Amino acid sequence: MPKDNGHELVGINEVAQMAGVSRQAVANWRVRASDFPEPVTELASGPIFLRANIRAWLRRNKRSGTPMTHVISTINLKGGVGKTTTTVALAETFSASMGKRVLVIDLDPQTNATLMLIGEDRWFDLNTKGHTLARLFQDAMDPDNRKFDIKATLQKGVSDVRSATTIDLLPSSLDLIDVQDKLASAPAGKFFSANPIELLNRAVKSRIDEYDIVIVDCPPNLGIITLNGLRISDHYIIPTIPDYMSTYGIPQIVGRVAGFSEAIGENIEPLGIVATKFQANSTVHGNVIKQLKSDKNLPVVMDTVIRQGNAVAAAAEFQAHSRTIKQKYPGEDYRVMMLSYGHSRPAPVKARG
Repeated sequence: MPKDNGHELVGINEVAQMAGVSRQAVANWRVRASDFPEPVTELASGPIFLRANIRAWLRRNKRSGTPMTHVISTINLKGGVGKTTTTVALAETFSASMGKRVLVIDLDPQTNATLMLIGEDRWFDLNTKGHTLARLFQDAMDPDNRKFDIKATLQKGVSDVRSATTIDLLPSSLDLIDVQDKLASAPAGKFFSANPIELLNRAVKSRIDEYDIVIVDCPPNLGIITLNGLRISDHYIIPTIPDYMSTYGIPQIVGRVAGFSEAIGENIEPLGIVATKFQANSTVHGNVIKQLKSDKNLPVVMDTVIRQGNAVAAAAEFQAHSRTIKQKYPGEDYRVMMLSYGHSRPAPVKARG
């Protein structure tokens, strides 16, 4: 696909495909919609637009003839804040309560999302065979010996929640710790013949449109692997304990994601900050939430908080015997948050380039 300063360009045919409409419909939009993006150039074959501008206009005007995929990253620079539990709970809630087709992409080398969804035995077998996302990034450093097999790596129908039957998983590996360090220090050469932030996008772009929701569990840093997750995302959520240590890095996350979004010419918008492990009797928690809400430079703080409780902690343990969504998450916190999201958010246009 042609590019302008690294930004992807599209013609009328591609715009029509993105929106699921005819060429004539696009032509009509150009005439009737005063805010329709201006072309960057006019060729004999027709106008040429920046893909990012078209996607933003389609999303803003809810112009789509086919269901589009929401791609959401969960991210925080501090571990232990409930990021992964939030990732899995959202996936299971979307599936069990809303019937959505969900893909979980586990990029966190701690592998907690993977273990929550398939258990340690199944993960160990996959890891031994090299069927994890670590293999994808290892291939980038050894392009002449590629072994990543997305069909073998993609785990279908995961989760121990009885009614969450529409969740698939791309599992993580502890090997990602070593891989991330090597990616960061890789010398120029064959490795950089492929843009390192495009590795995940290239591997999954043919699969993502099979899902309603994709949730990416990012590592607790802003390294290359996290950027791979953000590269395919429309939105991101910041789960955090509402205390000073856990929220300290939020401005850095927001600034770095905004800069990365601008650099790649794609919109990656914050859905909000989710307060996790909330204790109603904690003065600190109450004060920190007030401070976050008052800071106009930060994303909105979601009204629903995820309360501290033994049940949420126990949810992290995979069970061989299935259970209901209410048995795993007795409270209504995740369900309320996601039902509110599902009814209020427009479906973003995620064109795979």
